[in-house]
Amino acid sequence: MGVPWHRSAGPGHDAAGAPVGRGLDEPARILRSAPAWLDAHIGGLYLISEDRQLLELALTLGASRQFTRPWQRVGMTAPVPVAEAVRSRRIVWVGGAEEMARNYPRVAVAMPYAFCLVAAPLVSGRTVYGSVFMLWPAAHPSELAPGERDRLDAFAARLAAVLADAAEAGRPARAGPRPGVAELGPVPPLDAMAARLPEGVCDLDLDGKLAAVTPTAAGLLGVPVGRLLGARPWAVLPWLRDPVYEYHYRAAVISGQPTSFVALRPPDRWLSFELFPDPSGLTVRIAPADAAGGEPPAGSRTKGVAHTRPGALYHLLHLAGALTEAVSVQDVVTMVAEQIVPAFGGRAVAVLMAEGGRLRIVGHRGYPPGLVDQFDGTALTESTPGVQASTNPVPAYFESRAELERLYPGREETQDGMAAWAYLPLVTSGRLIGTCVLAFAEPHHFDLEERAVLTSLGGLIAQALDRARLYDTKLGLAHGLQESLLPRALPDVPGLEVSARYLPATEGMDIGGDFYDLIRVGPDSVAVVIGDIQGHNVNAAALMGQVRTAVRAFAAADADPGTVLSRTNRLVADLDTSLLASCAYLLVDLVRREAWLADAGHPVPLLYGPDGRAAALEPLVGLVLNVDPDADYPQVHVDLPIGATLALYTDGLIETPGGDLDRALADLTATLARHGGAPLDRLADALVDRAGHGGHRTDDVALLLIRSVPR
Repeated sequence: MGVPWHRSAGPGHDAAGAPVGRGLDEPARILRSAPAWLDAHIGGLYLISEDRQLLELALTLGASRQFTRPWQRVGMTAPVPVAEAVRSRRIVWVGGAEEMARNYPRVAVAMPYAFCLVAAPLVSGRTVYGSVFMLWPAAHPSELAPGERDRLDAFAARLAAVLADAAEAGRPARAGPRPGVAELGPVPPLDAMAARLPEGVCDLDLDGKLAAVTPTAAGLLGVPVGRLLGARPWAVLPWLRDPVYEYHYRAAVISGQPTSFVALRPPDRWLSFELFPDPSGLTVRIAPADAAGGEPPAGSRTKGVAHTRPGALYHLLHLAGALTEAVSVQDVVTMVAEQIVPAFGGRAVAVLMAEGGRLRIVGHRGYPPGLVDQFDGTALTESTPGVQASTNPVPAYFESRAELERLYPGREETQDGMAAWAYLPLVTSGRLIGTCVLAFAEPHHFDLEERAVLTSLGGLIAQALDRARLYDTKLGLAHGLQESLLPRALPDVPGLEVSARYLPATEGMDIGGDFYDLIRVGPDSVAVVIGDIQGHNVNAAALMGQVRTAVRAFAAADADPGTVLSRTNRLVADLDTSLLASCAYLLVDLVRREAWLADAGHPVPLLYGPDGRAAALEPLVGLVLNVDPDADYPQVHVDLPIGATLALYTDGLIETPGGDLDRALADLTATLARHGGAPLDRLADALVDRAGHGGHRTDDVALLLIRSVPR
């Protein structure tokens, strides 16, 4: 197959002599057994970073850095198999190119080759240490055989046990600044027989470099052997620089399948190349291809194929896809910090914008607390790298601290503990809106491809940031409107304890029509009201304000609950709106410890008694508001002895798409029974948490609790 393509540099170093992570000798030994144990030809070991925010590639097997570089550091939330295996703590199997395109489209576009892949979590006890991935040639069946899965489980368990032992001994394995190599051992050199073949023969290692070349091959290529050894063919031979030829090399390595192509060596000589892969590299057979008139031989023309460099397109697709999920400015900063910074080996990110003649820092991650914030408000007249980057649409790359300080000597802004920086202009619709700064903990070389990718990413970030700023502005206005319509604080009422919660829907503008109120209507009486306007938008919020104001006005007239709702219903009908509203109104007598309740199509309140039992009240429920202007609203009597707690809520607390409403109400009642004796704030949290409304909500949620206590 050729001369050795990886030379051992001893423990703790890779083939190039670069330091790798600690505690990896035994994991490397296990990883080297993968071809014999699992019959896989490429693999790697990921470890969770110390802050548990990233997966870091610690070891590779049969894969060069050009393949793994885009995935050297992966965010825990990234949509890639190795991260999903850690998140789910289960094996992730991808049985071919079609399945990869269906489940991981960003990876598939960046790696459009035929192969099967598995990612397995490394779990010992309750701790997950990382994941291991393996690639099989495209000829592998699309499903794992039971025996293969058993061997994979055992293989992952061996790795996890070694990592667990190291952690328990106080020497946890850690990834280094670049992945180490689990070497497969030396490969026999080309023998004399290969040199006598009429065709030319050469070896390419997994980095794409020529490891051995026969004199016949050098003669066909037209370059001396000495110039070819150690070089990549497409770098030393100008006529092979079309990316399609490098694509064939990558396809053979990743898929494990032979491939071939023809190429024209100027001025008129066609050569055929046959590539035969194995776990250590490629053997290439080169021969003249019969042709006339400078045309490729019939039937051997290189097929048109898509070709791309894995890193460039992956990063563009990855961030483009991630940013479609970003809503606010902080979402954008988070996406860049979690999905992009790790992939380029960065340590921190900051987003800067020029506003009102000053530099504003709208978000940052990875810097020590307070370090970046102290530069917020820097005048744009000052000469700092941040100011220059925020007023100049040209990217700036500083590969070392010395390079930065040559332009900005003695500036405090450069003393951020970092060693290299990329300042990416954020330009959208021809406007420079700011700069994204990627910072690196060590000196970093930005090659031409990386600079092009980062510049393109700057444009994607700018579009997302511009959209997010508009959303943040609208959201701020919506929240301001919402806060102005809800009571800032409920009044203190002797004889009653009160607690309330309001959670807007997370879809739309995060604003809705749910409302609650507590109204003093006399020295010994108080009105308690809760309502829900149809929809969760500005129109619903506006109508909510009108209804709440009307209820307050009618309550001040010392009307009974039925009359208050009847008058409010007529007013809503007169507003000529198509929106409907539900409402429950309770008039509490603080001396007699009793109340009268009227209900306009609203979910029935729940009562927790001093005896520890909870049950739904049974009011005579009337029509929702704005259905019949002449509707009546009967009222029922409710006893409120000391220790009794009444829960009033909107339907967002119990209704979920496709859920069983009766069961949800029963669950809410049971939760009230279990926690009814707790302090009201703790009880309110328990009721909201039971419904799982801490995150995604399709409807607003309002909850108002009142408890009868001694005056």
